[in-house]
Amino acid sequence: MDLGTALRHSAGRNPHKPAIVCGEEVVTYAELDRATDALARWLLATGLESGDRVAIHWCNSVEVVKLYFACFKAGFVAVPVNNRLKTPEIAYILGHSQARLCFSQPELAPLCEAARAECPAVRRIYTALPTAAELEDATREPRALPEISPERVAAILYTSGTTARPKGVMHTHVSLTGATELMISLGMDETHTVLAVTQMVHIAALACALLPGISCGGTVVLVPLFDAALSLDLIERWRCTYVLILPAGLRFLVEEQARAPRVVNSMRLCLAGGDTVPVTLQERFRELFGIPVRELFGMTETVPVTCIRPDAPRGGSLGPALDLVDTRVADPLGVVLPDGRTGELQVQSPANCIGYWDDPENTAATFTDGWLRTGDLVRRDADGFYWFEGRVKQIIVRGGSNISPQEVEEALYHHPAVLEAGVIGMPDPVHGEMVIAFAALREGLTATEQELRDLVRGRIADYKTPQRIFFLPALPKGLTGKVQRRALKDLVGDFQ
Repeated sequence: MDLGTALRHSAGRNPHKPAIVCGEEVVTYAELDRATDALARWLLATGLESGDRVAIHWCNSVEVVKLYFACFKAGFVAVPVNNRLKTPEIAYILGHSQARLCFSQPELAPLCEAARAECPAVRRIYTALPTAAELEDATREPRALPEISPERVAAILYTSGTTARPKGVMHTHVSLTGATELMISLGMDETHTVLAVTQMVHIAALACALLPGISCGGTVVLVPLFDAALSLDLIERWRCTYVLILPAGLRFLVEEQARAPRVVNSMRLCLAGGDTVPVTLQERFRELFGIPVRELFGMTETVPVTCIRPDAPRGGSLGPALDLVDTRVADPLGVVLPDGRTGELQVQSPANCIGYWDDPENTAATFTDGWLRTGDLVRRDADGFYWFEGRVKQIIVRGGSNISPQEVEEALYHHPAVLEAGVIGMPDPVHGEMVIAFAALREGLTATEQELRDLVRGRIADYKTPQRIFFLPALPKGLTGKVQRRALKDLVGDFQ
């Protein structure tokens, strides 16, 4: 099934039910289906051809949702552009994808206009969706929407830039539908009210919130830009039942709920992923919200892969692989490793992307005989639960021993003053690498470097204890909210 048809089916079942809520705007399923039909026909009338790319440079909004589904229905490829990017980064995405049109939020449009100078393929930048009169004029002659092959590319999602240039991850209607069905299998249904706190530019909001929320007939409440206080207010107002959130956002949500409690007893399902979720944070969330955090693993190329099950909690684990998802752990030569050994997680899933846009070299390097190489190091225990051990490129090797930054960070989080922690490896002339940690403290609380080093030494092996711990007001984060280890490395010199 293509994604536009999924919306039509939900509209047929519950035409008058709210599909999307953003601020004071409430859009029913029937209204969303009609509006996206009209917008799809309008886009076709502009002269776009099947497979053309349409850039979407907008914060979470009704406009974003309409543009996604209009592209899906018309056979175009949606190319979301992160609203935090600068002009050169936007120019790269517009140029690399060869986008023909760009829709940009008015406040953000000057960046796109500047980027357009380097992107001759972009015919026009729109700062608003067409009015009702414009839609009527453009579609005065009846125009049938095309039949969409599920194998058609539906969206190109650009990675957040851990490489020199972001890669354009190609998802088809099949792979996004696969992700949607896997998410629904985790317990989503039409009784759920989904809170979308991450931006629709990312796979988490698109494939783990919007699409499953619409496909199962629930209601999706959009947070335009993440704000912990606003998110809690929306949970209370709309009686939200489900949220998928990054660990950094989860931490701020917990801090705000502790500061100013809202009524959150409507919550039934909280999934967290995109980075490791410290056990201490999970425990604090359960105390304040009354439900557990179910840690989920996924990536732009495929999501979800693993998830903690409600009947089998295991703190610190990523959970077992989902049904219909095949996983294995392999060494650098591709040899499959037995349980208990650490290696790279590889995945076969109905949610796997089909490769990278205009990048056969990286596509070939990432896919081996149908297996997606994640670049994440894990080990699987005898019960089939996966445990994250770090990124292939982030493991610290000290004196021949591997050290996971996440393990050291987990130990630091046991101190009540530590709000954020980030651990990196730096060159050491004797041992190869040394462990360096950065910490941001909670307001009003204190901790010394020696105090934290003693805490870590009491919880994990001595050789894993940071040689130095530096304090920052806040840790640098990337576009997805993850701590930027590369930026931390650059900061080390400031403390020497």
